[in-house]
Amino acid sequence: MHKPSHFLILFIAFPMFSLCFGTHHEDPLPVSQYHDQVYGFRSFRPGWSTDFHGLMTTRRDRGSSRSGSPKVVNVDDFGAKGNGQDDSKAFELAWKEACSSSKAILLVPKGRTYYLKPITFSGPCRSPLTLKINGMIKASPRLSDYVNNRRHWLKFEGVSNFVVEGNGDGIINGNGRKWWLSSCKVNKFLPCREAPTAVTFYQCTNLVVANLMFKNAQKMHLSFQKCINVKALNLRVVAPGNSPNTDGIHVTETQDVMIRNCVIGTGDDCISIVSGSRNVQAMDISCGPGHGISIGSLGKGNTEAEVSNIRVNRAMISGTSNGVRIKTWQGGSGYAKNILFQNVVMKNVSNPIIIDQNYCDKEGECPEQVSAVKVSNVMYRNIRGTSASEDAIKFDCSKSFPCQGISLLGVHLVGQGDQVSTASCENVRLKNRWKVYPQCS
Repeated sequence: MHKPSHFLILFIAFPMFSLCFGTHHEDPLPVSQYHDQVYGFRSFRPGWSTDFHGLMTTRRDRGSSRSGSPKVVNVDDFGAKGNGQDDSKAFELAWKEACSSSKAILLVPKGRTYYLKPITFSGPCRSPLTLKINGMIKASPRLSDYVNNRRHWLKFEGVSNFVVEGNGDGIINGNGRKWWLSSCKVNKFLPCREAPTAVTFYQCTNLVVANLMFKNAQKMHLSFQKCINVKALNLRVVAPGNSPNTDGIHVTETQDVMIRNCVIGTGDDCISIVSGSRNVQAMDISCGPGHGISIGSLGKGNTEAEVSNIRVNRAMISGTSNGVRIKTWQGGSGYAKNILFQNVVMKNVSNPIIIDQNYCDKEGECPEQVSAVKVSNVMYRNIRGTSASEDAIKFDCSKSFPCQGISLLGVHLVGQGDQVSTASCENVRLKNRWKVYPQCS
């Protein structure tokens, strides 16, 4: 009689242990496994897979790649010094050599800091390529170096079958302090000017970014734009909580994405997913400080937005200004649909669950408009913790296009200390409710 009860306790306890601690003890994958893993990558759409190795290589290439060792292209061999001077030219030359080689590894050695001006690393490359960052790459501190390109610092464009990975010590440092101090969000007397995203992957296919730290970006840390089949694994993304617009991982116009085992704490969204993105998974995420995990903003300037098939699973969100958020502007069009947030722990989070179809980041009120981005088929499942705001659940949906098909299953969000948490639910059509606190009135 006693054995079944012990088994039941173990069965219940193990998933909770995995949720709370499993993300921090999973060993990073060896570099040799990355290309193998991405070839077999599956999204959460059943039956979808990609084998780009088979598509990219001929039979003769496959035979030679098995027997030959990768060609190591060391940036130091092209004149990089890592001594505080500009190493941009050496990196450009090393990239050209590696990109034109067969089965190459472009190596940034350990123990040095390489300063770079804005650079675009362009493809296509001859064969699958690995960029191995063991040292630190740091942005030039001179704002004058960005006169010709204030939007990007490091940009990888049109590269397929590409692995960017570190050994656990590799760092990409945006050196952003000067940019933050010159931001109009920090000093309202300054004009609002563009600041560069630290690392952008643009129109890349079959991409892995893994085992790296991104820190102190000028603006966003890591952006995937118009990419297909992306894995972001075992990343740490950090910046001060008051650094403006420093999103951790930004996904735009990108499909089939896996973000996993990432620790993110910045001055803006830990993860932001915007228009044109679909089939995105974020799993085993630690978020905070920052603005939480956001879909949007969508529909700004009366634009059309489309986001679908988003899954956030197993996240710890701490001390953020939002938890899991969907934000859309009035006047937009399109949709945000088929979205799942599940197995999320909130700790002292303002607005733990929020849908805001009246988003406005301007001073004063934004004018009321009829059109809106439609929000539908959103599920919140097994979300628990503490709210730093009175409203633990807030649905501020459009009068013209109410939120539809919203499900709350196993949601328990309490106030801090003696504070009582509440729910504010405007223009929302709930589909399923089970064990929910606080309840919509």
